[in-house]
Amino acid sequence: MAALSAPAAPPIETRPRTGVFIGLLAAGGLFLLLALAAFLHFEHSGHIATGMDNQIVWGIPHVFAVFLVVAASGVLNVASIGSVFGKPDYKARAPLSGLLALTMMAGGLVVLAADLGRPDRLLVAVTHFNFKSIFALNMLFYSGFFAIVAAYLVTLMNRRLNPYARALGFLAFFWRLALTTATGSIFGFLIARSAYGSALMAPMFIIYSFAYGLAAFLIVQSAMYAWNGLASNARVLARMKNLLAVFVGAALYFTVVMHLTNLYFAKQIAYERFLLLDGGVYTTAFWFGQIGLGGVLPLALLLIPGAGQTRVVIASALVTLGGLAQMFVTIVGGQAFPLDLFPGHAVSSRFQDGIVNAYAPVPGEFALGFGGFAFAFLITVIAVRVLPFLPRDAADASALKTTD
Repeated sequence: MAALSAPAAPPIETRPRTGVFIGLLAAGGLFLLLALAAFLHFEHSGHIATGMDNQIVWGIPHVFAVFLVVAASGVLNVASIGSVFGKPDYKARAPLSGLLALTMMAGGLVVLAADLGRPDRLLVAVTHFNFKSIFALNMLFYSGFFAIVAAYLVTLMNRRLNPYARALGFLAFFWRLALTTATGSIFGFLIARSAYGSALMAPMFIIYSFAYGLAAFLIVQSAMYAWNGLASNARVLARMKNLLAVFVGAALYFTVVMHLTNLYFAKQIAYERFLLLDGGVYTTAFWFGQIGLGGVLPLALLLIPGAGQTRVVIASALVTLGGLAQMFVTIVGGQAFPLDLFPGHAVSSRFQDGIVNAYAPVPGEFALGFGGFAFAFLITVIAVRVLPFLPRDAADASALKTTD
């Protein structure tokens, strides 16, 4: 007598519901349209229409762009922990990690291209390299990042190519470390600026990328589970929560070391006084934004016992806000402090010598910055709709709450 077998369980829907999907596209599209309008306005009027000038040439769009680039490198850390270090819980999240790395990098570079002033000249930067320039080297790192992560993602999504995933994972791991080192070195090599010119910039940006990338991943993962009526695996969430706390603590540590190092050198004391005490909006952004919202408060939320998904998402959002504050302090605050053109000499002229440079961003600059987030958001939403990027754990089936 033939044995009877139970019917196979129906597959779980892993795509955002149709109504939610259309709403997400509309929201992201609105921000993207606002960014396009701002770009066309600045392209027609020139940078005189922005708050930037010949003293502060990197403004709010660069704050958003560099944050996205740094976070894109860090979000790939989730995939690296799975492929390079062999952690099964993270392997299930590797495809989403790779997708976010590509989309966030694309969003950051779109903002940079839109803020060039002459984006049509981007082809020159792509085809003509000055290898003594750290900016030219970054172009190579960005291109390589897209190629390597895309290939890595293919090996993760195709079972026949899975044996190659570990090797490409190793390559992607070291490439993104090099990319973030190069991004931090953009500032570390600018020795003319008192705020920059430090070898600590490269490792600082690496650890910042770990914190910002993991925070972005936790936000997106939680949103995806909510769209599909799923609950996060509590055990995996607890591990990622603790890892985020480690990264946030390490970022705070490197920040303290950076400023203590500057205070050791007499030539840096004036800048440190400006940033830590007398810098106005930059001092507020540092203490309240970077240290408070982005460091101390998330650590408290993550380390106090009983942290669930809601608290982890709030902490991740605070880390993201703190990351934007850190980029604002580093990029804009570093330019606002006056240049010391002739160290050891008194300089007097009619051209703003010794004066803190003023910067008042216009709404269009924020529109450009949020446009980068919207660009990454839209690509992610569409990709998740089309392909199975939702992280799946063994307990996911029992965690299903509702279906469309």
